[in-house]
Amino acid sequence: MRDAIDSAAALFADAGIDSARYDAEELAAHVAGTDRGRLTLLDPPDDEFFGRYRELVAARSSRIPLQHLIGTTAFGPVLLQVGPGVFIPRPETEAMLDWVLKHAVARPLGSHPVIVDACTGSGALAIALSRSFPGARVLAIEDSEPALDYARRNCAGMSVELIHADVTTPGLLSELDGRVDVMVSNPPYIPEGADLDPEVAQHDPEHALFGGPDGMSVITPLADLAARLLRPGGWFAVEHDDTTPSATVQTVCDTGFFDEVVSRPDLTGRLRFVTAIRNGQP
Repeated sequence: MRDAIDSAAALFADAGIDSARYDAEELAAHVAGTDRGRLTLLDPPDDEFFGRYRELVAARSSRIPLQHLIGTTAFGPVLLQVGPGVFIPRPETEAMLDWVLKHAVARPLGSHPVIVDACTGSGALAIALSRSFPGARVLAIEDSEPALDYARRNCAGMSVELIHADVTTPGLLSELDGRVDVMVSNPPYIPEGADLDPEVAQHDPEHALFGGPDGMSVITPLADLAARLLRPGGWFAVEHDDTTPSATVQTVCDTGFFDEVVSRPDLTGRLRFVTAIRNGQP
């Protein structure tokens, strides 16, 4: 098995895959039905293992995402089902989740907060926040039916309310105007024409990636939605492209309804998401 993993890692590196060793071990663990950390404890595998492993290695070498091949991805403490038709959550978004959780320590939300996850995709943020705030009412909005199929599976048995809707629709969730405590979003924000890795360009749905020529076509209406839904003192956090931190800050400021508007770094140090606090303007 060690030789097979070494060969796969070398093949992945030649194919331009940065996480070559990790992916080789994850695929081996998937085929063996174990965790990556337990691979060294296994008995020598049989021919069936090697046959299946070779198939998956060939697929990964063609830049099919690892997550599509194993069917899951981790997001913070959550393991999500993912595949073709839904955006694969990235570690960068975990920084936004961490901000919300740390902010809640300094400014407690109360026992029954209302949380909205706009553009929920697989349900990653909604599920993580529902687990972190057990008494919360969590609403997750998504307009893609394929993505909602995954979100429904991931939210099974949880209290997350899935809403099939376009977040740019005027008057959306008007019954919650001024009543929402937290709104988060990882929307389509990549400027059209950006150079992307094959895993993203060929396998993530375009609808979940691109936010118009400047990457702001969904962020702008999201800022207006947050201004309407959030109560005074409510929190807004939205992810943006690393080329648009200033534009996103300006867009949120231009609503006239937010204070403490700040673009914050992700785990790699790149400015990646904006946070803001709803002011008392009616």
